[in-house]
Amino acid sequence: MSQTPESQFLLTTTMETDLPPSPTTVTTKPPPTILNRLINLDTNWSLHLHTIFQPFPRAILKALELSGDGRFWFPIPIALFLSPISPLSPLRHIVIGLFLGSLLDLLLVGLIKFLVRRPRPVYNKDMNLTVAVDHWSFPSGHSSRVCFISSFISLSIEKVREGFVDLDSDGKVLKYVVSAVFMWSIFTSISRVLLGRHFVFDVVAGAFLGVIEAIFVFYFMKYYWVVKNEL
Repeated sequence: MSQTPESQFLLTTTMETDLPPSPTTVTTKPPPTILNRLINLDTNWSLHLHTIFQPFPRAILKALELSGDGRFWFPIPIALFLSPISPLSPLRHIVIGLFLGSLLDLLLVGLIKFLVRRPRPVYNKDMNLTVAVDHWSFPSGHSSRVCFISSFISLSIEKVREGFVDLDSDGKVLKYVVSAVFMWSIFTSISRVLLGRHFVFDVVAGAFLGVIEAIFVFYFMKYYWVVKNEL
């Protein structure tokens, strides 16, 4: 018996209705890793600090930035290293240490930036880049530099005191100077986040790197002078 088009349509519809529903594929995102969570937390903290300190005078932050700039600091140990300071002077220890530490800091920071390649904050404005790796944020070169200088001077306090014994026999002025350098390193490091140049973790990592560099250079110089005196 022939079927009318209407009956064929009803039969087809009934058969399609009786078919089991096709399985649907549900895609779920994998949970964020601990590293991603830390990066997100760091990003949010940094933006929050940068935002709430917007009323702070930017000129002061820029002055701190300039005071810790490598283009300002790196020529200083080179000039002191080439200066006619007596090889027997305790200050020679400080000068050589600052020179070696500056080179070490430049190499390590550049290498880590090149390997990690973390972009700087998107709200980072009006920044002059010196070299290509300055495009990257981790770690903070300013923080590592100022913390190296502060830590190395603190570790070498006896040598500094011996070098300036004629100017400061009781060492009171020297204590104030060392304290001022320490506070300068802290404020300069903090300014990197407030200016929007770096994230918080960049600054912490840079400060930690600077302290490690200072310890390494201090004991290297200590060993160097012991060996030199024995020859």
